[in-house]
Amino acid sequence: VERLLQHLAAHKVPMAVATSSHRRHFHVKTQQHRRLFDLFDHIITGDQVTKGKPDPEIFLQAAGSFAQQPSSPAQCLVFEDAPTGVQAGVAAGMAVVMVPDSNLDSSHIDGLGAAAVLSSLEQFEPEQWGLPAYSSSSGSGDAVLA
Repeated sequence: VERLLQHLAAHKVPMAVATSSHRRHFHVKTQQHRRLFDLFDHIITGDQVTKGKPDPEIFLQAAGSFAQQPSSPAQCLVFEDAPTGVQAGVAAGMAVVMVPDSNLDSSHIDGLGAAAVLSSLEQFEPEQWGLPAYSSSSGSGDAVLA
């Protein structure tokens, strides 16, 4: 995770967090990783939206909060670990890469509409998604939502 986030930040790829957790719970859960979360442009939490996942509202709000908004939701890439999050990203019209918990039964993954399912973010190859490759030194790319 750290390698990917630092790489995307170095290439000025806009990134946001869209979490169902309420802000205070999010801060408690992430306080040991503040340096990584500081790489994100903004964080949208569950208490900032009226409808939770699988509704797409949180992802659409995150995309709409970038200084330079994507011209369409299809320019956004979502990383999700939960089935309802995958459904929300797909409903928002975004490409979704699912990285499910290893304990999640595969029957909960099939048919969700994820563009890819990876067992680890280590398997993610940015260039396959129009983002700068790890060895590349090119500029910014599409927005990434986590």
